[in-house]
Amino acid sequence: MTSFLRRLLSALLLAVVVYGAFVIWTGFHSLGSALSEFHWSALGLALLLSSFNYGLRFLKWEYYLRLLGVPKLPTWESLLVFLSGFVLTITPGKVGEVFKSAVLQKTHGVDLALTAPIVVGERLTDVIAIVVLVIVGSLGFQGGLVWAALGALAVVLVLVLVLWDRPLSALLAAIERRGGALADHLPRIHTARKSLVKVVSLRTLPLPTALSLVGWTAEGVGLWALLGGFGQSTPAVVAFFFYATSTLAGALVPVPGGLGVAEAILQGGLSELAGVPVAVATGAMLLSRFATLWWAVIVGFAALALLRVRFPRALR
Repeated sequence: MTSFLRRLLSALLLAVVVYGAFVIWTGFHSLGSALSEFHWSALGLALLLSSFNYGLRFLKWEYYLRLLGVPKLPTWESLLVFLSGFVLTITPGKVGEVFKSAVLQKTHGVDLALTAPIVVGERLTDVIAIVVLVIVGSLGFQGGLVWAALGALAVVLVLVLVLWDRPLSALLAAIERRGGALADHLPRIHTARKSLVKVVSLRTLPLPTALSLVGWTAEGVGLWALLGGFGQSTPAVVAFFFYATSTLAGALVPVPGGLGVAEAILQGGLSELAGVPVAVATGAMLLSRFATLWWAVIVGFAALALLRVRFPRALR
């Protein structure tokens, strides 16, 4: 069994344990009763809004490819390559989405080192957008500002590490002097470094950050729609706040897909702070995670399957 499959199955097993624990804690009867009264069209809307976010994220991918000088790909193939990265959405901080850069190299010969830093730009702009949503929503709740501060600190640290040239140049020079296996990869490291500086420069951040803000707001609307499907008249800003807070916490804590962390914060926030019944909060959390996390994994595998049809030899 490959390392990829082992990690995927481990994440799935963790998800079963986490979700099973929430179901047992909530109670099968109460959760089942809440789901029996749920309007399933709300889940369809949540899936549609998540897919809309994927479309915006694809625009970011295209923006970064143009920024890095990658030759224009057929739109349909570029979309499938981008979506294929979703198969590793369940990695900590979604860093496994660099998989799409490997697929791009296999299918179109684009150096992985050139495009891999795009994942850093994607996560950085996502965190900035989510921090904004948390700050806006935290006006009526306590605790969210802590996660907003941690997210802002993570953004600042990434920018300092990438844009402060002297320490990184000194480190690369030391590697070159020392020689060895790592020094053999210095040309590709330099390529990745140049791409990283372009991707996260202050000049290039505004547009992808704006796309992230719209996309994550759409997924917040998805949570609000799910709560409405349970008959809850929860204010939209409250749904945005708890969705953004749980997403940010799941991104910052190094566990696969934020499993356990995002679920606990979302379910606990809805039930303890927003006054949503526990069974409804658990049901909304489970459906929200399906519409945002697991739907992405399904889409990713579908895209990868289509790519294997299109490029059978490259992706065998």
